[in-house]
Amino acid sequence: MAEHNNLYQNVVYYDLIFERDVSREVDFLVAVCRHYAKREPQSSLEVACGPGYHTRALAQRGLRATGLDLNGAMIALAHHKDAIAGVEACWLEADMRQIHLSEPVDVAFCMFDGLDALLTNADLIQHFRAVGASLTKGGIYLVDLTHPRECSFWHYTPFYYAGARDGVSAEIQWATNNPRYDLVSSVAHVELEMRVNDHGQTQVVHDSAKERLLLPQEISLLAELSGVLRVVGWHGDFDLAQPLDDSPASRRMIAILQKQEAINK
Repeated sequence: MAEHNNLYQNVVYYDLIFERDVSREVDFLVAVCRHYAKREPQSSLEVACGPGYHTRALAQRGLRATGLDLNGAMIALAHHKDAIAGVEACWLEADMRQIHLSEPVDVAFCMFDGLDALLTNADLIQHFRAVGASLTKGGIYLVDLTHPRECSFWHYTPFYYAGARDGVSAEIQWATNNPRYDLVSSVAHVELEMRVNDHGQTQVVHDSAKERLLLPQEISLLAELSGVLRVVGWHGDFDLAQPLDDSPASRRMIAILQKQEAINK
Protein backbone atom coordinates (compact mmCIF):
# COMPACT_ATOMS: atom_id res chain seq x y z
CA MET A 1 0.00 0.00 0.00
CA ALA A 2 2.94 2.39 0.58
CA GLU A 3 3.40 2.96 -3.15
CA HIS A 4 4.98 6.00 -4.85
CA ASN A 5 6.46 6.86 -1.45
CA ASN A 6 9.13 9.19 -2.86
CA LEU A 7 6.48 11.20 -4.69
CA TYR A 8 4.00 11.37 -1.84
CA GLN A 9 6.64 12.41 0.71
CA ASN A 10 7.42 15.44 -1.47
CA VAL A 11 4.05 16.90 -0.59
CA VAL A 12 4.86 20.53 -1.42
CA TYR A 13 5.82 19.65 -4.98
CA TYR A 14 2.92 17.20 -5.32
CA ASP A 15 0.55 19.98 -4.29
CA LEU A 16 2.19 22.38 -6.71
CA ILE A 17 1.50 20.00 -9.58
CA PHE A 18 -1.94 18.67 -8.71
CA GLU A 19 -3.79 21.49 -6.92
CA ARG A 20 -6.69 22.61 -9.10
CA ASP A 21 -10.24 23.91 -9.10
CA VAL A 22 -12.39 20.91 -8.17
CA SER A 23 -15.73 22.74 -8.07
CA ARG A 24 -17.09 20.89 -11.14
CA GLU A 25 -16.20 17.53 -9.60
CA VAL A 26 -17.78 18.51 -6.28
CA ASP A 27 -20.92 19.73 -8.08
CA PHE A 28 -21.11 16.33 -9.77
CA LEU A 29 -20.68 14.51 -6.47
CA VAL A 30 -23.63 16.40 -4.98
CA ALA A 31 -25.69 15.81 -8.14
CA VAL A 32 -24.95 12.07 -7.93
CA CYS A 33 -26.33 11.99 -4.39
CA ARG A 34 -29.47 13.81 -5.46
CA HIS A 35 -29.98 11.53 -8.46
CA TYR A 36 -29.18 8.11 -6.99
CA ALA A 37 -29.85 8.54 -3.25
CA LYS A 38 -32.65 11.12 -3.69
CA ARG A 39 -31.25 13.39 -0.99
CA GLU A 40 -28.82 16.19 -0.23
CA PRO A 41 -25.56 14.91 1.26
CA GLN A 42 -24.79 16.18 4.74
CA SER A 43 -21.52 14.32 5.28
CA SER A 44 -18.69 12.89 3.19
CA LEU A 45 -15.61 10.67 3.22
CA GLU A 46 -12.78 11.05 0.71
CA VAL A 47 -10.67 7.89 0.36
CA ALA A 48 -6.98 8.31 -0.61
CA CYS A 49 -7.56 12.04 -0.18
CA GLY A 50 -3.99 13.33 -0.58
CA PRO A 51 -4.05 17.06 0.26
CA GLY A 52 -7.86 16.85 0.41
CA TYR A 53 -8.96 19.25 -2.31
CA HIS A 54 -12.47 17.79 -2.58
CA THR A 55 -12.92 17.34 1.18
CA ARG A 56 -11.98 20.96 1.80
CA ALA A 57 -14.38 22.15 -0.89
CA LEU A 58 -17.20 20.11 0.66
CA ALA A 59 -16.41 21.47 4.12
CA GLN A 60 -16.65 24.97 2.66
CA ARG A 61 -20.15 24.04 1.48
CA GLY A 62 -21.15 23.09 5.01
CA LEU A 63 -20.79 19.30 4.92
CA ARG A 64 -19.25 17.29 7.75
CA ALA A 65 -16.28 16.31 5.61
CA THR A 66 -13.62 13.70 6.34
CA GLY A 67 -10.51 12.81 4.36
CA LEU A 68 -8.53 9.58 4.76
CA ASP A 69 -5.02 8.83 3.50
CA LEU A 70 -2.31 6.32 4.39
CA ASN A 71 0.43 8.95 4.05
CA GLY A 72 0.98 11.06 7.16
CA ALA A 73 2.74 13.82 5.21
CA MET A 74 -0.37 14.27 3.06
CA ILE A 75 -2.57 14.47 6.16
CA ALA A 76 -0.24 17.09 7.68
CA LEU A 77 -0.46 19.14 4.47
CA ALA A 78 -4.26 18.84 4.52
CA HIS A 79 -4.34 20.28 8.06
CA HIS A 80 -2.05 23.12 6.96
CA LYS A 81 -4.19 23.98 3.94
CA ASP A 82 -7.30 23.95 6.16
CA ALA A 83 -5.73 26.63 8.36
CA ILE A 84 -4.94 28.78 5.32
CA ALA A 85 -8.46 28.37 3.90
CA GLY A 86 -10.14 28.96 7.25
CA VAL A 87 -12.13 25.71 7.14
CA GLU A 88 -12.19 22.69 9.40
CA ALA A 89 -12.42 19.15 8.09
CA CYS A 90 -11.58 15.87 9.78
CA TRP A 91 -8.42 14.08 8.62
CA LEU A 92 -7.55 10.43 9.27
CA GLU A 93 -4.24 8.69 8.63
CA ALA A 94 -5.43 5.17 7.88
CA ASP A 95 -5.49 2.24 5.46
CA MET A 96 -8.44 2.35 3.04
CA ARG A 97 -9.14 -1.29 3.88
CA GLN A 98 -9.66 -0.42 7.55
CA ILE A 99 -11.95 2.59 7.99
CA HIS A 100 -13.27 3.54 11.40
CA LEU A 101 -15.47 6.65 11.54
CA SER A 102 -17.18 8.08 14.60
CA GLU A 103 -20.42 8.16 12.59
CA PRO A 104 -21.41 7.12 9.06
CA VAL A 105 -21.47 9.47 6.07
CA ASP A 106 -23.92 10.02 3.22
CA VAL A 107 -21.33 9.82 0.44
CA ALA A 108 -17.83 8.45 0.03
CA PHE A 109 -15.58 8.92 -2.96
CA CYS A 110 -12.16 7.94 -4.30
CA MET A 111 -10.80 10.23 -7.02
CA PHE A 112 -8.00 10.16 -9.55
CA ASP A 113 -7.26 6.41 -9.59
CA GLY A 114 -6.76 6.06 -5.85
CA LEU A 115 -8.35 2.60 -6.00
CA ASP A 116 -5.62 1.11 -8.23
CA ALA A 117 -3.33 0.72 -5.20
CA LEU A 118 -5.48 -2.24 -4.10
CA LEU A 119 -3.86 -5.09 -6.00
CA THR A 120 -5.91 -8.17 -5.15
CA ASN A 121 -9.58 -9.12 -5.20
CA ALA A 122 -9.40 -9.71 -1.44
CA ASP A 123 -8.07 -6.17 -0.92
CA LEU A 124 -10.89 -4.70 -2.97
CA ILE A 125 -13.63 -6.70 -1.26
CA GLN A 126 -12.24 -5.73 2.15
CA HIS A 127 -12.19 -2.09 1.05
CA PHE A 128 -15.75 -2.19 -0.28
CA ARG A 129 -16.92 -3.69 3.01
CA ALA A 130 -15.11 -0.98 4.97
CA VAL A 131 -16.71 1.75 2.85
CA GLY A 132 -20.13 0.13 3.07
CA ALA A 133 -19.88 0.02 6.85
CA SER A 134 -19.04 3.73 6.80
CA LEU A 135 -22.12 4.79 4.79
CA THR A 136 -25.59 5.73 5.95
CA LYS A 137 -28.55 3.72 4.64
CA GLY A 138 -28.63 4.04 0.85
CA GLY A 139 -25.34 5.96 0.89
CA ILE A 140 -23.29 6.49 -2.26
CA TYR A 141 -19.69 5.55 -3.10
CA LEU A 142 -18.18 7.21 -6.21
CA VAL A 143 -15.01 5.76 -7.74
CA ASP A 144 -13.12 7.77 -10.39
CA LEU A 145 -10.68 5.85 -12.61
CA THR A 146 -8.77 6.27 -15.86
CA HIS A 147 -10.81 5.45 -18.96
CA PRO A 148 -9.97 1.99 -20.42
CA ARG A 149 -8.87 3.56 -23.71
CA GLU A 150 -5.91 5.08 -21.83
CA CYS A 151 -4.95 1.98 -19.82
CA SER A 152 -5.56 -1.57 -20.97
CA PHE A 153 -3.74 -4.90 -21.17
CA TRP A 154 -2.16 -3.76 -24.43
CA HIS A 155 -1.51 -0.09 -23.81
CA TYR A 156 -0.62 2.30 -20.98
CA THR A 157 -0.74 5.95 -22.03
CA PRO A 158 2.06 8.03 -20.42
CA PHE A 159 0.70 11.00 -18.46
CA TYR A 160 2.33 14.40 -17.95
CA TYR A 161 1.46 16.88 -15.19
CA ALA A 162 3.10 20.20 -14.30
CA GLY A 163 2.64 23.23 -12.08
CA ALA A 164 4.42 26.40 -10.94
CA ARG A 165 4.01 28.82 -8.06
CA ASP A 166 6.11 31.45 -6.27
CA GLY A 167 9.38 30.72 -8.04
CA VAL A 168 9.01 26.93 -7.88
CA SER A 169 8.11 24.67 -10.80
CA ALA A 170 7.64 20.92 -10.95
CA GLU A 171 6.59 18.35 -13.51
CA ILE A 172 5.84 14.64 -13.51
CA GLN A 173 6.15 12.14 -16.33
CA TRP A 174 4.04 9.12 -15.38
CA ALA A 175 4.77 5.68 -16.88
CA THR A 176 8.32 6.25 -18.10
CA ASN A 177 9.00 2.50 -18.40
CA ASN A 178 6.31 1.57 -20.94
CA PRO A 179 4.47 -0.57 -18.36
CA ARG A 180 2.35 -3.58 -19.23
CA TYR A 181 -0.32 -5.24 -17.11
CA ASP A 182 0.19 -8.91 -16.26
CA LEU A 183 -2.58 -10.91 -17.91
CA VAL A 184 -3.23 -13.03 -14.82
CA SER A 185 -2.88 -10.53 -11.95
CA SER A 186 -3.92 -7.38 -13.87
CA VAL A 187 -1.03 -5.62 -12.10
CA ALA A 188 1.65 -3.44 -13.72
CA HIS A 189 4.92 -2.03 -12.39
CA VAL A 190 4.78 1.70 -13.17
CA GLU A 191 7.72 4.10 -12.94
CA LEU A 192 7.63 7.90 -12.86
CA GLU A 193 10.00 10.83 -12.85
CA MET A 194 9.46 14.18 -11.13
CA ARG A 195 11.66 17.17 -12.03
CA VAL A 196 11.76 20.18 -9.73
CA ASN A 197 13.22 23.68 -10.03
CA ASP A 198 13.01 25.30 -6.60
CA HIS A 199 14.33 28.86 -6.97
CA GLY A 200 17.14 27.65 -9.22
CA GLN A 201 17.89 24.48 -7.29
CA THR A 202 17.02 21.45 -9.41
CA GLN A 203 16.35 17.87 -8.44
CA VAL A 204 15.01 14.73 -10.05
CA VAL A 205 12.92 12.23 -8.10
CA HIS A 206 12.36 8.70 -9.39
CA ASP A 207 9.63 6.48 -8.04
CA SER A 208 7.68 3.33 -8.85
CA ALA A 209 4.60 1.43 -7.77
CA LYS A 210 2.37 -1.47 -8.65
CA GLU A 211 -1.04 -0.58 -10.07
CA ARG A 212 -4.13 -2.74 -10.61
CA LEU A 213 -6.13 -2.51 -13.83
CA LEU A 214 -9.86 -2.50 -13.10
CA LEU A 215 -12.67 -2.94 -15.61
CA PRO A 216 -16.42 -2.38 -15.14
CA GLN A 217 -17.49 -6.01 -14.81
CA GLU A 218 -14.79 -6.68 -12.19
CA ILE A 219 -15.85 -3.69 -10.12
CA SER A 220 -19.50 -4.73 -10.32
CA LEU A 221 -18.76 -8.32 -9.29
CA LEU A 222 -16.37 -7.40 -6.45
CA ALA A 223 -18.88 -4.90 -5.12
CA GLU A 224 -21.57 -7.60 -5.11
CA LEU A 225 -19.20 -10.00 -3.35
CA SER A 226 -18.63 -7.44 -0.62
CA GLY A 227 -22.22 -8.02 0.46
CA VAL A 228 -22.86 -4.33 1.11
CA LEU A 229 -22.39 -2.40 -2.15
CA ARG A 230 -23.82 -2.61 -5.66
CA VAL A 231 -22.98 -0.64 -8.79
CA VAL A 232 -25.99 1.46 -9.79
CA GLY A 233 -24.49 3.66 -12.51
CA TRP A 234 -21.57 4.45 -14.80
CA HIS A 235 -20.48 7.81 -16.17
CA GLY A 236 -17.74 8.91 -18.55
CA ASP A 237 -17.23 12.39 -17.12
CA PHE A 238 -18.30 14.56 -14.20
CA ASP A 239 -21.69 14.98 -15.84
CA LEU A 240 -24.83 12.92 -15.21
CA ALA A 241 -25.72 13.19 -18.90
CA GLN A 242 -22.45 11.58 -20.05
CA PRO A 243 -22.54 7.77 -20.11
CA LEU A 244 -19.44 5.62 -19.95
CA ASP A 245 -18.71 4.76 -23.57
CA ASP A 246 -15.92 5.04 -26.12
CA SER A 247 -16.81 8.51 -27.39
CA PRO A 248 -14.32 11.40 -27.04
CA ALA A 249 -16.66 12.99 -24.49
CA SER A 250 -16.20 9.99 -22.19
CA ARG A 251 -12.91 10.95 -20.52
CA ARG A 252 -13.02 9.03 -17.22
CA MET A 253 -14.50 5.80 -15.91
CA ILE A 254 -16.72 6.71 -12.96
CA ALA A 255 -18.55 4.01 -11.03
CA ILE A 256 -21.48 4.85 -8.77
CA LEU A 257 -22.01 2.30 -6.00
CA GLN A 258 -24.79 2.32 -3.41
CA LYS A 259 -25.12 0.68 -0.02
CA GLN A 260 -27.54 -2.21 -0.21
CA GLU A 261 -28.90 -3.19 3.18
CA ALA A 262 -30.87 -6.11 1.71
CA ILE A 263 -27.70 -7.91 0.58
CA ASN A 264 -26.85 -8.75 4.18
CA LYS A 265 -30.24 -10.33 4.95
